[in-house]
Amino acid sequence: MKPPFGASQDILNRAAAIRLAIFDVDGVLTDGTLFFDIQGREYKGFHTQDGLGIKLLHESGVKVAVISGRQSEIVQRRMESLGVKHCFQGFDDKLEAFGRLKTELGLCDAQIAHVGDDLPDVPLFRRAGLAVAVADAHPCAAEQAHWLTSRAGGAGAAREVCDLIMHAQGTLDAAIARFL
Repeated sequence: MKPPFGASQDILNRAAAIRLAIFDVDGVLTDGTLFFDIQGREYKGFHTQDGLGIKLLHESGVKVAVISGRQSEIVQRRMESLGVKHCFQGFDDKLEAFGRLKTELGLCDAQIAHVGDDLPDVPLFRRAGLAVAVADAHPCAAEQAHWLTSRAGGAGAAREVCDLIMHAQGTLDAAIARFL
């Protein structure tokens, strides 16, 4: 398979080193819209291609985590259904969660990717070995990223990142072949 979406050799090299992929939730794994019913219950929509990409990435040996500034039971349930064990919610300072993950997993910054869409993601972009902004990210966040997805948050952007990392690590073709 050809390199996804015109990724440069520098991006492929960065992706090849990744051992942990961190995703923001609202605006990355969802389109950023928050739905509440009259009782205050929250609803979110997740793209199924993103979910399969996360599962395949995890199965390829790359750990997956989410770091979100908001707290949501729906996010916890979705991450559990995908096998994501590292779910940090309610972190206004995302660097705190980043540091915990880095220490717990014994990783260096170059081995960590972060996918985000807005200003709270910028401090992680400055630390991560691979900083990815989704296509509809805030311009200030997009300027700090190493790579921009072609798809918007909640519309397959996370899958692009998963495919990019697996392609760079030589695991994408085998993952796809299972379904052919």
